[in-house]
Amino acid sequence: MNNVKEGDKVLILWNNNDQNEITTFVNELKNKKPGDVVLENSEMITEESRQHSSFDVVISNWMPPFQIQHTDTILALIVKLLKPNGKIVMKDETDITSALKLNGFVNINKRIKNNVYTAEKPSFEVGSKASIKFDSKAAVWKLDKTVEAQWNSAADDDDDIIDPDELLDENDFKKPDQQSLRVCATTGKRKACADCSCGLAEELRGEVKDTPKSSCGSCYLGDAFRCATCPYLGMPAFKPGEKVMLDLKSDI
Repeated sequence: MNNVKEGDKVLILWNNNDQNEITTFVNELKNKKPGDVVLENSEMITEESRQHSSFDVVISNWMPPFQIQHTDTILALIVKLLKPNGKIVMKDETDITSALKLNGFVNINKRIKNNVYTAEKPSFEVGSKASIKFDSKAAVWKLDKTVEAQWNSAADDDDDIIDPDELLDENDFKKPDQQSLRVCATTGKRKACADCSCGLAEELRGEVKDTPKSSCGSCYLGDAFRCATCPYLGMPAFKPGEKVMLDLKSDI
């Protein structure tokens, strides 16, 4: 275990391993003369059970049968228990590189041969704050002399300036005729539909200028008084002379 140095405080996470194998591994690890070795069941450890930033190295899932699942929950806990620049050493058959990054680890390495991951906690503490000092003086932008000369030259050239009063003429101020704005209820555009019966087709062809008038004079009274070809069939009654917009999308 090259990642453990003399004097390091080490946390070993295990889960349902053979006790003899754990004991053998701990004895081998103690030959590195660490400062302290702590065994902890991964299913029992919590933030309250161990002090934050108290371990130099955390070893996880090192012994078979490798049952520890390195979820975001356990990785977030490990990064809190490690000291700044502390290391985690673990075995995992799945690719947990992204999970390690998302939980704050850096310098992540994987040995593909034996599925060993090593990663480090950053040199700062989780949740630490640092003040940022800003210069109290206002920032002043200075123009290059060549650019400044071109700027002044352009400002003095009256030929390149457009008079806004010349952008509009008298026709732009004329109010458009409401009749010219009428659109088809089916197409939604100033284009008559194939079965136009509201007079827009004739209006666009220049054959009529106004909406056709009723031939019987009873359209405004309602469907009971309208003929079979009346364009107002299906619409409610309206007052004589009232302008009615045909909605050809409705069922007739």
